[in-house]
Amino acid sequence: MSLTVIGVIPARLGSTRLPRKVLREIAGRPMICHVYERARKAADLSEVLVATDALEVVETCRRFGIPAVMTSPDHPSGTDRVWEVAQTRAADVYVNIQGDYPLITVGHLHRLVEPFHARPDTQVSTLRIRATPAEVANPNAVKVVCDAAGRALYFSRHPVPYDRDGAGALHYKHVGLYAYRRAALEAFHRLPRSPLELAESLEQLRLLENGIPIVVVETDEPTIAVETEEELRAVEAYLAARRS
Repeated sequence: MSLTVIGVIPARLGSTRLPRKVLREIAGRPMICHVYERARKAADLSEVLVATDALEVVETCRRFGIPAVMTSPDHPSGTDRVWEVAQTRAADVYVNIQGDYPLITVGHLHRLVEPFHARPDTQVSTLRIRATPAEVANPNAVKVVCDAAGRALYFSRHPVPYDRDGAGALHYKHVGLYAYRRAALEAFHRLPRSPLELAESLEQLRLLENGIPIVVVETDEPTIAVETEEELRAVEAYLAARRS
């Protein structure tokens, strides 16, 4: 069955660790341009647009020919911003593409959308990748554990599972891209923030605590979520190496 899938890139300027990061230049263009241009190559997406609460972001997008819409400044998360877009754009699936993923690939997006074709009961999907030892120990790299059917059991900033006997447990890092059926997106928006969500500062736990399953698909394509100056430089170095 054919699905209409819209990609939404929530973008705000108020990042605490790296202010104005979506407009920071990488290889001569704002980060948001790299995210949009890579996402637009995905055949799985019918449409891609930026959703922001900052006029400066809208103006930057227009300068580069990127469709962008203004949304409420009161949204507590990017997912809530995606829900506002869903009020005026009908689709079967909405993909939340983080504005700080300038190395996102067509493969990431295909893997993200695939479960909605293969498993019609899929409500939400996301990605995981094998974690390095440094990532396992890093609370900023979110870990995920799944059941035998590939559904998320838990997301945590702590190393899960805990390798008590040092037997070499596999650890997976969560890649923070999501796809939602409209009903699941609405449920997220309407549900109150949950205890585990508040404890870990991880919004996806709101869904799990309320019985909404998340299908987790493995990818072998690494990517970088730009949260720091060091990560910004790492992306610049990667792109420079690709050009040489």
